[in-house]
Amino acid sequence: MRTVLIITAIAAMAMMAGCGTRKARTVPSEPAIAAVPEEPSAAERLPETAPFGNAALAGKPGEDEAAAHVWDFRDATTWLLGDISPAMFLNQPHSEWFSSGYRDYQPDQAILAELMGQNTDDLTITIVLGTWCPDSRREVPRFLKLTDLWGFPREKIRLIGVDINKIAPLEEYPGLGIERVPTFIFYIKNIEKGRIIEVPVTSLEQDTRNILTGK
Repeated sequence: MRTVLIITAIAAMAMMAGCGTRKARTVPSEPAIAAVPEEPSAAERLPETAPFGNAALAGKPGEDEAAAHVWDFRDATTWLLGDISPAMFLNQPHSEWFSSGYRDYQPDQAILAELMGQNTDDLTITIVLGTWCPDSRREVPRFLKLTDLWGFPREKIRLIGVDINKIAPLEEYPGLGIERVPTFIFYIKNIEKGRIIEVPVTSLEQDTRNILTGK
């Protein structure tokens, strides 16, 4: 019981500080090598335990009960950690925030048209997020909506879930240098081109266009 109280207190203090510590920015960085694993099937559903044994739906309710449940995303049993699939967002407790965020976002059509004209053959994207983080729950569905309208292949997007300390149980993860979430990292030929950190400077589509065109 004492361990549970300590973990709960730490999580509450971290959430009060938000999802990061510094103002958001869009920045290039030192070259880094991207690793894009094979994408799980779109039909894949969220397992009883999240990656690396973290219970994502411990004691998950039935559909009727889930609809009336108010989820506390500070609860570690809801977190998705490590390499995750977009299909995992389609189940409770994540489906409500993901579906509404995806549905409601309408990117600027003129900028979207510019993105459609970009050569993306050598482009891959890594998204680091925390399902406990309000910024991640807001920006990640929007970004996936943007990439779908853009026509960018889902298999070229890597999603990494982190805990409240912004740590993921992946050997290569520390090399990403993540300080705030969500962080969207763009790679051209596996060399980092730039990143959107926490919130876009202008909009997700305009910041993406600026990174890809060097503006």
